[in-house]
Amino acid sequence: MKTQHKWQLAVAAALTASVALQAPALADPDPGDSTKIKVKVEIEQIEEPGVLAMSIAADSVALSEDGSTLETRQFLGTLPTVTVTDTRTMEEVPNGAAWAVLGNTTDFVGDSGQAPISAGHLGWKPHLIDGGETGLVAEGEEVVTVLDEPTQPGNNVGLVDQELLVSTFESGAVAGGAYTVNADMFLRTPADVAAGSYASTLTLSLFE
Repeated sequence: MKTQHKWQLAVAAALTASVALQAPALADPDPGDSTKIKVKVEIEQIEEPGVLAMSIAADSVALSEDGSTLETRQFLGTLPTVTVTDTRTMEEVPNGAAWAVLGNTTDFVGDSGQAPISAGHLGWKPHLIDGGETGLVAEGEEVVTVLDEPTQPGNNVGLVDQELLVSTFESGAVAGGAYTVNADMFLRTPADVAAGSYASTLTLSLFE
């Protein structure tokens, strides 16, 4: 049994040596025929989703005195052009969506300690410049001041709350367009208002 066991070990060693001797021959095979294959891929540009955005032509407006009377002083100016741009497709707009730009202002604060002029003394009359061809974009109604008689029921409040500048009730129908609006602005104060420089902040917000 011992002799048979030694023979089996010798055979195993010989096989191992044979494999080692033949290994270099496999490292340099005959290439034979060869064929080249082109690999192609087409990568499409990533399409960014559209957005609804608002921009304003300037960040300030100066009011100048014009049309004052013995009872009321009046100061006029024009709201810088506001543009609402919607680059979305109709499919990207939620069903039933509507957008609107609303505005409100703070009290006018004097630079020398004068009593402030309340926001109710500032009004506007929006004007649609470009509403597109659908007829579905419209400017807001006039808002007059607390010193005025109402021109629409209850509109003599001034810009103290979220007042409508421009809107649409069908966002999907006007998607893919740009729409512009401005407004006549007027500040009306009592004739005995204190002289000096005043400043207020008008905030415009786009909602959908």
